[in-house]
Amino acid sequence: MESRSKVAVVILNYNTRDLLEQFIPLVKAYSGDAQIIVADNASPDDSVNYLEQNHPDVKIIKLSQNLGFCGGYNESLKQVDAEYLVLLNTDVEVTPGWLNPLVAVLDADPQIACCQPKIKSYHNKKVFEHAGAAGGFIDYLGYPFCRGRIFDTVEEDHGQYDNSSQVFWASGACMCIRAELFKSFGGFDESFFAHMEEIDLCWRMQLAGYKVFYTPESEVFHIGGGTLDYENPRKVYLNFRNGLFMIYKNLPSNKLLPLIFLRLILDGVAACSFLLKGKFNAILSVLNAHFSFYGNLKSLKSKRKQLHSSHKFEASLPIYNKSIVYSYFVKKQQTYKSLDK
Repeated sequence: MESRSKVAVVILNYNTRDLLEQFIPLVKAYSGDAQIIVADNASPDDSVNYLEQNHPDVKIIKLSQNLGFCGGYNESLKQVDAEYLVLLNTDVEVTPGWLNPLVAVLDADPQIACCQPKIKSYHNKKVFEHAGAAGGFIDYLGYPFCRGRIFDTVEEDHGQYDNSSQVFWASGACMCIRAELFKSFGGFDESFFAHMEEIDLCWRMQLAGYKVFYTPESEVFHIGGGTLDYENPRKVYLNFRNGLFMIYKNLPSNKLLPLIFLRLILDGVAACSFLLKGKFNAILSVLNAHFSFYGNLKSLKSKRKQLHSSHKFEASLPIYNKSIVYSYFVKKQQTYKSLDK
């Protein structure tokens, strides 16, 4: 019988054979005794054949159809037996010593559910990367941002975030999570398909009293936009829709209706800004996101009821209690350290 691994690095792949060829050798070289697994989302390219021919020591989980980021991980991780799971994007370059600091964070405190490394740009290694940077946060309206990246402003890394600290969410590009918790919380919400699902999961775990951490001792480089470009209409749709899904599920009852109403108005403002830029497909994406939100209210109510009957909202969650939109665009506070805390 195969002994249980302490750490399994699980890479969800869809049609990115070139990235596997580029980055799998580094994952193997720098991950010590961790089990390396590629979960393939029914890729139409020769990803699986490439792995079988060139990396026979990498375990392959073959999914019969593309289940998206959420479904792909949920289904494949049922087949993984390890204490800690590292969810790693195909477009991430790991570095020597990247894994041990993540494991050490979880070893040190059983209340820490998951953690992320410092995530910097593969194309410009002096700056933080959009998806995660030095740890994720949200404002009181559910808009996500990061230490090191707020909206389109990305900071250079000068060591300003070289302190291990509690954050609100860990990036799905590179997240180390307790396998038991991932599974007991039902993994990612598959109605999200992709984008913001990791924030939703982190929020749900924090409602149960767990914590999320960032550690700068681990550093990786992320290409970003490897699945969908940042301004792709599909991504705009998923981000706006999933943002509404997430806050509807997780906000406390006394804040839910006024904040949902305000969020819908702000989404309308965003649509107007797309209009001024001539991005008509993005406007359509926002509208479709709202229609999808209304169409899914019944299932969202059910999920919300189940979540809030099990866990009590904790006022101490690390949520930025102001509007990041107002702070950034009106007050011109465009770095995390410049924000009024």
